[in-house]
Amino acid sequence: MYVYCAHNLSLLQDFLDTRVNKRTDDYGGIFENRVRLLRETLSDVKDAVGDTCAVAVRFAVEDRRRQTNLTALEDGRRVVEALADVPDLWDVNVSDWAWDSGSSRFFEEGQQEPFIDFVKKVTSKPVVGVGRFTSPDAMVSQIRRGVLDLIGAARPSIADPFLPNKIDAGLQDDIRECIGCNACTAEVMTSSRIRCTQNPSAGEEHVSGWHPEKVPPAHNSDASILVIGGGPAGLEAAHTLAKRGYQVSIADAGSEWGGRLVRERRLPRLSAWGRVVDYRVGQLQTMPNVSMYLDSPLGADDVAGFEADHVIVATGAKWRGEGVGRNHDEPIPGCDLPHVLTPEDILDGRLPEGGSVIVYDEDYYYMAAVVADRLARAGCKVTYVTTASDPSPWTHNTLEMVHVVNSMNEAGIEIVVGTAIASIGPSSVKVSRLLDGRENEMAADAVVLVTGQLSEDELYHQLIAKRDGGLLRSVERIGDCLGAGQIAQATYDGRKAGMRYGTSVE
Repeated sequence: MYVYCAHNLSLLQDFLDTRVNKRTDDYGGIFENRVRLLRETLSDVKDAVGDTCAVAVRFAVEDRRRQTNLTALEDGRRVVEALADVPDLWDVNVSDWAWDSGSSRFFEEGQQEPFIDFVKKVTSKPVVGVGRFTSPDAMVSQIRRGVLDLIGAARPSIADPFLPNKIDAGLQDDIRECIGCNACTAEVMTSSRIRCTQNPSAGEEHVSGWHPEKVPPAHNSDASILVIGGGPAGLEAAHTLAKRGYQVSIADAGSEWGGRLVRERRLPRLSAWGRVVDYRVGQLQTMPNVSMYLDSPLGADDVAGFEADHVIVATGAKWRGEGVGRNHDEPIPGCDLPHVLTPEDILDGRLPEGGSVIVYDEDYYYMAAVVADRLARAGCKVTYVTTASDPSPWTHNTLEMVHVVNSMNEAGIEIVVGTAIASIGPSSVKVSRLLDGRENEMAADAVVLVTGQLSEDELYHQLIAKRDGGLLRSVERIGDCLGAGQIAQATYDGRKAGMRYGTSVE
């Protein structure tokens, strides 16, 4: 039985907070009065359940969003000391959710330790904690050093529900480590079925019958499948099909596996996302029924050389260079000027000439903010312009919004919201405020357009013609080649393609 006093979502927490509790009776004022309701609630719950179950308290030892008396050095610690042995278990964390479940873009693994490491020193009861754990080593370290008795690992367990079993069996290389992208929290925030970038079976266990570890065997293990494209979708499709027992070949035109993540994982704050690639490549390299080919650009005629029964095209997408996106149905005037760039240009290491850069965001997720961060670190004077009312608005759902804004402010990036680029000139940009159409000129030596993306699907359409000519049994496209989206959607598409074979195709 849990008593909840965390995340700024609890009346019990409000009673402890001097910003909120203005009472003048026995439940307000001095510390002993403010902690009274929590003490009485714990005691009443324990009396009610008797010895039928344990009573735990989830308690935020520090409010990291606001300046308050609830800190690990002040009243947060005093509460634990005052109630040390009242609950049967302490579940400790920080508030609010954007800090407690912070993403890997802004928080290191085990980031809550400095706030909660005092708890076991003042209570004899078991202590459980969280902190964006991913690696078994970090988890075991906190237990061995006496920081925690139990590890709370919700997101890591979504990424790999068999995490404890694999640790116990010494199968660390088989763990799908959470990448901390918070795709899972985004689905909660939008009241959608849960999704996980690393574990595409999450949310599909009951709906589709998918299991995170087990897959149905191939109906015809002699069937050969060629996957073209080694990004998140292609790698997941190849892994799923290989686990089922098919003969799988996967080819990529690049010199590294990962598709879009080859470059994106090298951007500021995105290195952890590379685990999507590392896990799948590591698994594929151990499978005898898989052949892997890098530096292998394939044309439609080349595919015939593989003699594959089925072909999956996962060749990704590219950012549009003309600015077509949410606000523009037609190219932005001036988009063909040489100082107008795309995210790929920045990812490839090209830095704008001149000092001032406008990064224009109609994508609404992470890319524009990350590009702006990279340019600011390179010494550019960056202005972030978006048609949205907030910068990177989708990050509301991934609990990153406040951290995105803070990081932009720290980097000296100017933020302009609710504004569209109307046209681009040689040294300036004309912008239009969406609220009233008011136009203004902004100086810019360069412009980076982060708007829409176009699927790289030319090869797919060429292969469709060969299928129709009887040279291939089936061809399909997945991931960004089907429709540009988040990485979680790409791995889901890969799993879906891998599970579909043997049902509707064979």
